[in-house]
Amino acid sequence: MYNQQIRIAATLGAIALGFAAMAKANADDQVERGRYLANIMDCGGCHNTGAFTPEPNLKTPLSGSMIGFEIPGMGIFYPPNLTPDEKSGLGSWSEDEIIAAFTKGERPDGRILAPAMPWISYGHITPDDARALAVYLKSLEPVEHQVPGPVGPGEKAPAPYMTVKMPE
Repeated sequence: MYNQQIRIAATLGAIALGFAAMAKANADDQVERGRYLANIMDCGGCHNTGAFTPEPNLKTPLSGSMIGFEIPGMGIFYPPNLTPDEKSGLGSWSEDEIIAAFTKGERPDGRILAPAMPWISYGHITPDDARALAVYLKSLEPVEHQVPGPVGPGEKAPAPYMTVKMPE
């Protein structure tokens, strides 16, 4: 009887370890899937420091850009820091808040995202892929890098920006 109890306990322990390994593998898979999605969605095309220059900084991926977009009549928008830094990034955002931002254009504070952010297209992402992207963003090394906030029409920009020329 005692030997049978030991075998049952050992079996249950092995099963628990297997589930723990599967959970870690699933989390690792989500991070890798999220990294893949961030690359094909070209998140770094705007959100990398040095984006829009010949030498983007790939050592601190997705830590925000100091070069903004001007949309006539709307203002200038700088791509924010997407790392989990508490001060200047998404550190205080939940995964669900991150998903709402890139799929619905909704920030946790109620503001909408800049119109240059293609959240309408990203809104078609599957729920599993959306979660993987959020998990990946939360897994990044936090980088404290504050980018300028939005600048209203006619206000002085604190940093360089590109502009959209509307057809006449």
